[in-house]
Amino acid sequence: MAKLDRQKQNTQSSKKALLLVCFMLFMSAVVAQNEGQYTHFMFNRLSYNPAYAGSSGNVSATILYRSQWLGLTLQAPTPTGEAGSKPTDLLFTFDMPVSWLHGGIGLNFTSEKIGYHSNTAIGIDYAFRIFWGPGTLAAGIEANLLNCSFETSNLFGSGDLSGDPATAKGSSNDPLIGSQDASDFLIDASTGIYYQVPGLYYVGLSAKNLLAAHSTTINIHNTRTFYLIGGYEYTFPYNPSFKIKPSAIIKSGNFSVFQADLACLLDYENVFWAGLSYRWGDAVNFLAGVNFAKIMQVGVAYDLTTSKLGFGNGRSYGSVEFYVNAAFQITIPKRPPTVSGNTLYLR
Repeated sequence: MAKLDRQKQNTQSSKKALLLVCFMLFMSAVVAQNEGQYTHFMFNRLSYNPAYAGSSGNVSATILYRSQWLGLTLQAPTPTGEAGSKPTDLLFTFDMPVSWLHGGIGLNFTSEKIGYHSNTAIGIDYAFRIFWGPGTLAAGIEANLLNCSFETSNLFGSGDLSGDPATAKGSSNDPLIGSQDASDFLIDASTGIYYQVPGLYYVGLSAKNLLAAHSTTINIHNTRTFYLIGGYEYTFPYNPSFKIKPSAIIKSGNFSVFQADLACLLDYENVFWAGLSYRWGDAVNFLAGVNFAKIMQVGVAYDLTTSKLGFGNGRSYGSVEFYVNAAFQITIPKRPPTVSGNTLYLR
């Protein structure tokens, strides 16, 4: 018992050093280990809801890159003087309608790194779509494969500080996390429903990580995360060149923790847009973008941190996010009818 108490005491310092990183992980992913947050959520509906696949009617590919809490100084008693990386996320999505499947297909790829923790995930989506009222109603499913890894060898406890820091790394032997780098694969599933009236409004409800897959290798688990997302498009009647596009997303982990984003964009001629959004208790966000020839969209967002993690003097002075989308339609020309016949001789 005394030995175990000493081990616990030796790990107190490392746990305190990781406390901020764990808090960052919680804030950036709500409650799930592999669910990131994006300011461009209104342009990135597939990553939240598999039923969105093919809804735009286009072959669409999107790339999002997010660097969070710029300027935040992570102090930790490690040989390198760092506590791992601040949150960074890379997302790639692809989707397209497939008429013979009566819906659409999609692909999600995400890669994120927070502290000494890394996730790489791939999701394959299918949505079945029907006409319902003035719009379309879709139900979708997604199969997820997630690789989680943790750089345990970069951690060490307070007891290691009495020795040479150059040889201390990975020597704490915490019985809960070990001393060797670890990784594992998790298989999970997601589902959702999505309804839209093109050019007017959309609403979707989805559940991610339905299986709540668990890894005993690195002692993590996926948390069931629920999303409600919606948006509306209003065209000014006396100046149809301008449109107002409010949108919102609400996230919940097992209905115990909630987070909400509200956004409003002003669009001009479907070419330029700019707007604001607010993430409850976290940030005020500024968005702007341009549409090139209605084929490629490029956008940027800056999040002004409003929590205790900002502002300046070693704290965060904001987060940045970059968005690129390419979309086009593939039209397969119909074959002209073939005519064949026999020559008839009449007498």
